[in-house]
Amino acid sequence: MSSEGVLDATARRFEQIVAEAQSAGRMPSLAAGVVRGGELVWSGVRGRVEGGVPSVDTQYRIGSLTKSFVALLVMRLRDEGLVDLSDPVERHVPGSVIGDRTVAQLLSHTGGVVAELPGPWWERSAGVGRDELHERLAAGAVVSRAGRGFHYSNPGYAVLGELVERVRGKAWSEILTAEVLGPLGMSRTTPLPEGEHARGWAVHPWADVVLPEVVQDTVAMGPAGQLWSTVGDLGRWAAFLGGDTGEVLSSGTLEEMCEPVGVADGDVWTSGYGLGLQVWREGGRRRVGHGGSMPGFVSGIVVDRERCSGAVALLNCTMSPKAGVAGLLLSALDELEPPVPGEWSPESGVDVSLLEVTGPWYWGASPSAVRLLRDGWLELSVLGGRGRGSRFRPNGDGTWTGLDGYYAGEVLRVVRGEDGVVRHLDLGTFVYTREPYGPAGSVPGGVDEGGWR
Repeated sequence: MSSEGVLDATARRFEQIVAEAQSAGRMPSLAAGVVRGGELVWSGVRGRVEGGVPSVDTQYRIGSLTKSFVALLVMRLRDEGLVDLSDPVERHVPGSVIGDRTVAQLLSHTGGVVAELPGPWWERSAGVGRDELHERLAAGAVVSRAGRGFHYSNPGYAVLGELVERVRGKAWSEILTAEVLGPLGMSRTTPLPEGEHARGWAVHPWADVVLPEVVQDTVAMGPAGQLWSTVGDLGRWAAFLGGDTGEVLSSGTLEEMCEPVGVADGDVWTSGYGLGLQVWREGGRRRVGHGGSMPGFVSGIVVDRERCSGAVALLNCTMSPKAGVAGLLLSALDELEPPVPGEWSPESGVDVSLLEVTGPWYWGASPSAVRLLRDGWLELSVLGGRGRGSRFRPNGDGTWTGLDGYYAGEVLRVVRGEDGVVRHLDLGTFVYTREPYGPAGSVPGGVDEGGWR
């Protein structure tokens, strides 16, 4: 066990969580870590790998965690203008039977594409190439209309991996290493095991014996679950998801990936999916990350972006009732060492001319307020009752674009009178005035001449 940035009591609780999970979950080995402020502040292991103790540098297969990396490659193509998320897949993967689905629908599992590749169980069978993958998809790739709802699809991500390869002209794993893993220093994340790695096992349900699992190279299905990684590397990935993106991705694009698109559990809404990332609600807070499994392995990463904290867990058995270790570690961190608010200090370089836009505004009679954030961003919040809030990013031309909620993508304009004084705000044609329904000249349709009574 290694603790470099948490209190002794917190470290002991982490150790207890890992020990109880490995023992009660009957895991041959378990490696885990906790990240805060972009650093791996605790790591712990339990069990044995090939007779020795695993470490933060021991590789485990991470299964569907691979999808988040593939999604990142697609989003980088989007940011470069090479792919649009609304593009039909056919535009980049000609002849695909799911070519009428959009890139965004495959990323968010809302394309109505079959969950598994038709034919022999792909996770346990020898991998297939592109041609056979598409031949097997032709046997029945669609289970519902596009956009109907969330339906997890492994073949959908295989096609996204092919899309990346066709646009870039290289294997998706080579692109990932060059564009993402290398810049992030994740040298122990690879498509096949290298160096110290764990063997995958199946644990007998009614006896304390194990059976070695066969490891397959899934070839064309690789983008759905091929990668191997370590606690050390996934700690860096947790920091990335928490906002430390380096030069690999813009913060705005990462935030877009973390926004829920499909809900996995209906009315309850505790689990959903964004663009390549799972999204959960836990204790009133939103968490992002991904789980993964392949024969002999289970993985998990959970991140609280607001608190810049996260946890990872890797285990080498096919199934375990105690696999949710990452979530337990993060909850323990929140409970035992809640974040201390940073010290407030005035912002430097604030554009004071924007102060005239701040303060209370009214949409009809509904009160809201505009607050000036750093870098000229604005935040519209509701003052009691019902309403719609959002954050707005400056466009550099005197307008702002909404980033979330109802106003995501909508443009905010400041309307001035002939005297240059701000008269009202135009937000996607909605008018916000300084007083309820006033001044009358700013309110669409006018105001009753008798006024308030």
